[in-house]
Amino acid sequence: MRRFASLIEYLDRTNKTNHKVELLKNYFMKAPKKDALWAIALLSHRRPSRPVTTTLMRQWAAELTELPAWLFEESYHIVGDLAETISLLVQQEKEGDNPTLSQCIEEIIEFKTKEEAEKKSYIIDRWKRFNNFERFVFNKILTGGFRIGVSQKLMTRALSKAVEINENILAHRLMGQWTPETTSFEELVLNPKPEDQISQPYPFFLAYALENGFQEKEKVSDWHIEHKWDGMRAQLIIRKRKIFLWSRGEELITDKFPELHCLTRHLPDGTVLDGELLPYKEGEIGNFNALQRRIGRMTVSEKLQNEVPIIIMLYDLLEWKGKDIRMKTLAERQELLAALYKKIKREGVPLLLSEVMYFSTWKKVAQEREQSKNKQSEGLMLKKKNSPYQVGRKKGAWWKWKSDPKTIDAVLTYAMRGHGRRTNLYTDYTFALWQDKKLITFAKAYSGLTDAEIKKVDQFVKKNTTDRFGPVRQVKPELVFEIAFEGIAYSKRHKSGVAVRFPRILRWRHDKKITDANSLEDIKKML
Repeated sequence: MRRFASLIEYLDRTNKTNHKVELLKNYFMKAPKKDALWAIALLSHRRPSRPVTTTLMRQWAAELTELPAWLFEESYHIVGDLAETISLLVQQEKEGDNPTLSQCIEEIIEFKTKEEAEKKSYIIDRWKRFNNFERFVFNKILTGGFRIGVSQKLMTRALSKAVEINENILAHRLMGQWTPETTSFEELVLNPKPEDQISQPYPFFLAYALENGFQEKEKVSDWHIEHKWDGMRAQLIIRKRKIFLWSRGEELITDKFPELHCLTRHLPDGTVLDGELLPYKEGEIGNFNALQRRIGRMTVSEKLQNEVPIIIMLYDLLEWKGKDIRMKTLAERQELLAALYKKIKREGVPLLLSEVMYFSTWKKVAQEREQSKNKQSEGLMLKKKNSPYQVGRKKGAWWKWKSDPKTIDAVLTYAMRGHGRRTNLYTDYTFALWQDKKLITFAKAYSGLTDAEIKKVDQFVKKNTTDRFGPVRQVKPELVFEIAFEGIAYSKRHKSGVAVRFPRILRWRHDKKITDANSLEDIKKML
């Protein structure tokens, strides 16, 4: 545990990517294989299930430190992170037995089934035995992930250097629903069994937002152009006559879409397709809010299937007849995909082929982009015809050119402290629109302002607080901001009656008074 805690501490101290890679590489080379496996799991968001609630942890920590509950809660709100709060308040009282990372996690897993009194005794004992940073890491394992600027991609790069295996090969091996409880370092990283890879997806290829001046440097004829559909990116796998559906977040979602099981009869064995899950009723593509009704359910009734039928919009072919074809050019993969779709296309098969569009000028491409919203599309995807299917986000081969967002002027009404390095600043904001001379909350946003602007808003919040609700402050309604968002839909769950998608701050409207802000009626006209 001490070795892993030291790793996390040093990773947290640096913002240099190469230094982080070197730290991780050294850890993977020196740590016991079982510890290395759990480190991979934790840094790829595969922590063990929580054995105890955060409420109980707060109660036990307040009791141990002999602090009144209100003072502990205030400390927590100021620090902004429960794991760190406890690690700072609790002191080491005795020398620890220094368990390994894997031993510590195995103890946590074992204690999940124990009575509350046993859990309390175990956790408090560990708090007393661990030093400050060991205690912080232990609490993080109990409560959540590590926000230390280490992406799965960066971790994979370091592991690649440590074991001397190609990074792309490793990225593929680390995909899927594995856990350290069901596999070993040898089986996962060094010599995976073919039978364990039947359900395994490929890492998704992602695009960057289109850069300014792109059209001046590129020939439009070199690019494959299609609409960017507003659904859920997914990978469909047919292997050994079984079907697997994976989300981009590496969640196996096959059971949520039972109507796709018929595809085992239509698609050849050894087929992996990249596409977009979309609501599709009576020949029309629906909006994302309809799809959310399906995603959020543990079980999907026949009634819901009929209300929100779905299709997969096919973008790419990654595996064909059991062979990985990602290194073929996009043009070659598209030719194979088109031939496959032509062969299986028939009424009732829940697949559509994304239309590839060709244009003579970038001006005509821009005109098509302007029509995107009329088609329930987010904009356009630009893909180089000769590009292979790569791993993760890469510049140069694929670009997304999204439609301009919708915007509205709203009033700041509430603010909450940020997290991590921003725990002392109010960075999370709630905005409202007018209705019958009253301000009605409609969205929250926390991105879009510069550091200098955040400091000014923070000062305003602290000087103009009218009420407090734990970490949240209600403020005088004086500041107006332009809020951008990607989509809007009616919502019964929101007081405003609408829900917006991906809200963020576009700019601070110093030129406007609160009476100039928009109304709920204005935003509903955008529906």
